[in-house]
Amino acid sequence: MHFEVFAIGTAFVFGLAVRQVGLPPLVGFLAAGFFINLIGPRFGMPGETGPILEYIAELGVLMLLFTIGLKMKLRQITEPQVVGGALIHFIVSIGVFTPIIWLLFTSEWMGALLVGIALAFSSTVLSAKILEAKRELGTFHGRTAIGILIVQDIIALVVLAIFAGKLPGPWALLIFATPLLRPVLFKLLDLAGHDEVLLLAGMMLSLVIGGVGFEIIGLKGEIGALVMGLLLSGHPRAGELSSSLWALKEVFLIGFFLSIGMSGLPDWNAIVFALVLAALLPLKGILFFVVLIAFKLRARTSFVTALSLTAYSEFGLIVAAGIPAAQDYLVPLAIAVSVSFLIAAPLNRFAHQIFERFEPQLQRFELSTRHPDEQPKDLGDADILVFGMGRTGTAAYNALIEKGHRPIGLDADIYKVEGHAEAGRNAIFADAEDSNFWNSVDLTKITAAVLAMDDLEAKLIAARMLRASGFSGTIVSHALHADHVAQITEAGADQTYLTMQEAGQSLAIHALETTDSENAPDGERAAPA
Repeated sequence: MHFEVFAIGTAFVFGLAVRQVGLPPLVGFLAAGFFINLIGPRFGMPGETGPILEYIAELGVLMLLFTIGLKMKLRQITEPQVVGGALIHFIVSIGVFTPIIWLLFTSEWMGALLVGIALAFSSTVLSAKILEAKRELGTFHGRTAIGILIVQDIIALVVLAIFAGKLPGPWALLIFATPLLRPVLFKLLDLAGHDEVLLLAGMMLSLVIGGVGFEIIGLKGEIGALVMGLLLSGHPRAGELSSSLWALKEVFLIGFFLSIGMSGLPDWNAIVFALVLAALLPLKGILFFVVLIAFKLRARTSFVTALSLTAYSEFGLIVAAGIPAAQDYLVPLAIAVSVSFLIAAPLNRFAHQIFERFEPQLQRFELSTRHPDEQPKDLGDADILVFGMGRTGTAAYNALIEKGHRPIGLDADIYKVEGHAEAGRNAIFADAEDSNFWNSVDLTKITAAVLAMDDLEAKLIAARMLRASGFSGTIVSHALHADHVAQITEAGADQTYLTMQEAGQSLAIHALETTDSENAPDGERAAPA
């Protein structure tokens, strides 16, 4: 039981502690990893703790990449700001970091170059975890960030092939045949049902077919898990599959953050190395911001995307571990990655507030032309706004249509908006957390607003911005938790409803109406609705 005491107990204590001060739990998990590494051997920690955590971490990463693939579309990866942004940032980063490493830490150009390459990557796990927690994977900036990370992972595979001599064999060409699997995978998902078999289907596709299957043909399992998710992203039950894997994936990812913290105890040189790289971390974010601005993205999108990518990558550790000339830097790099996580996680928690604070200064860098996805929005003759066009928002939209209103749906997921447009609904791409949207939108014809987003922060910002824009109409919001009601009301909402409570009350009313109807005399029974 010693493994459970050290891994689960320590992770819980540290995760709970940092949550009380408003930091993401993953910061506590990283600290727990260092703590276990420091005191574990003295108190009888079993020797297999590290390998077990690394194995669990690998499963968590595979499942994370699989769920990311479920929420993406292949064309997102081929957009100019994604491919161009990733390549330009990678090349310039090497040009910046390599001379610094050579001047401060080594006299060997090859070692400096390999460390510079490792530092050029951004953390896929951290960025995806933060974006998912904030429900921003489907937003424009979330899609851009994830696309860049995927391109970086592909670059990392090329680097490993060149410097470590790990060239994929001819079987790797089978990756181009994977689209042929789509009908089979769709049918498999149809047959899996809605219970534990669906969960097992997700695990098999991500860990077995994606993870092990791709390693057999000479490719990384991480790429395989992502490809499997992409192949299934068009299935109607992709969201349900992702939800079924959520809790299991979160538990396994705790092992990832613990294993990063347990990667090695630093000596003085490693600490200095990590502190210097922590000081250089802003350069990474600034470079992303400049590159994305050059691709005509607005300051807000560029800033939030850049901040989500401002962390050194665990994939850089994989690159360093796989190249003999870079293995001396493995522990210093692991410490630097951990420190970058500790810096990036809380900053990303308050990314939108930070941008609002520095918005006037950052907007000066915007180009006069804009990306098509970021043009000002026209609400037409709509009279009610529905923010968030998921299941709750769509139901509200349809109910308003039935009552004779002219609602317009707004959502930050462009693909969700396209789906609603194809279904005949009046929906546009817009982000309620985007100050530029509020500065450019005309609310004079709007009489009411429905806040149907899941994310609490998005609802709070939308309510505040509506009131700050002079909107005096009714604001109605749903809430997932009772402790959110007061916050949303204080932000400006007139009425806030607990979604599950309202659903339960509606069920009770329907039950009573049906019972009363069935018990009424034959001539008085109401016709079914």
